[in-house]
This record gives sequence, C-alpha cells and structure tokens, in this order.
Amino acid sequence: MTELEKEQKYKQLLKEATALLDGESDMIANMANLAALIHETMGFWWTGFYIVRADKDGAEQLVLGPFQGPIACTRIALGRGVCGTSWQRRETVVVPDVEKFPGHIACSSQSRSEIVVPVFKADKVSAVLDIDSRYLDTFNETDASYLEQIVKLLN
Repeated sequence: MTELEKEQKYKQLLKEATALLDGESDMIANMANLAALIHETMGFWWTGFYIVRADKDGAEQLVLGPFQGPIACTRIALGRGVCGTSWQRRETVVVPDVEKFPGHIACSSQSRSEIVVPVFKADKVSAVLDIDSRYLDTFNETDASYLEQIVKLLN
C-alpha cells in the first residue's frame, strides 16, 4: 500500500470511527468496536487495547482489553515492553523492528513491527491501543497521527 492509499484509508476510518462511537458512552463497547474496525480496515496482525487497572494491592498495570487477532499477553507492567513504555512516556511509540526494541515482550513470534498509542482520560493514561504487524517497518508518522485522532474519540 502506498503512503497516499494509507492516508486515504485512515481518513475513511476516522469518519467511520466517529460515526460508530457517536452516542455510545460505554468504554469497553467502544474499544471493542474500534479494535474490530481498525483491524478489518487496515489488515493488521493484532489490534487491541490494554487498560490501566489496579491489582489487589493497588499497583497499576496494563490488563488485556478488547482485541482482534491471536491470543495475547494478559498483564504488562509500567515501563515493560512497547505498551508499558508508551504508558510510562505518555506518548506514541513506533517500533520498526520489534527484535531491536529493548525489553520487547514477544507474545507472538509473528509480530515484526508495532505501534502503541496512549489513551488519555482526565490527563492520565487510562489505556493504550496496541497494533502489531507481521511485516517490518509497517508503521510511521501517518499511522501515529491518525491513530492518535481515533483514540481521542474514546473520551
């Protein structure tokens, strides 16, 4: 897919996501529909959310939420892997080759590149959108820009 085709797909995806979430306030339902919409539209290997949750001792961690794709890691600590790093830094992280990312969590050996976008609620990271590709160097600034706009719809 060319960069122009990618941008056109994202523009349409943003319109569809806006319409899909309009009037629905349930976060889990919205995450589930967004994961499915992004996954189907873009043809990614794994698309889903990890939600910041407190464990029984009150320590926060990322817990697997709605997703599309093969089974996934269930819990991720702050600063661990790409998801935990995005959460800790409070910024989108694009990884062209997961084998070169220090501390990458290999839930699937078929994942080759990854992007993680934080979801904010009241200026705090409440979740992250995690997307994996079976191909190297799949994600770039275009993906980051549109996915950041899409996750803002969850507010």
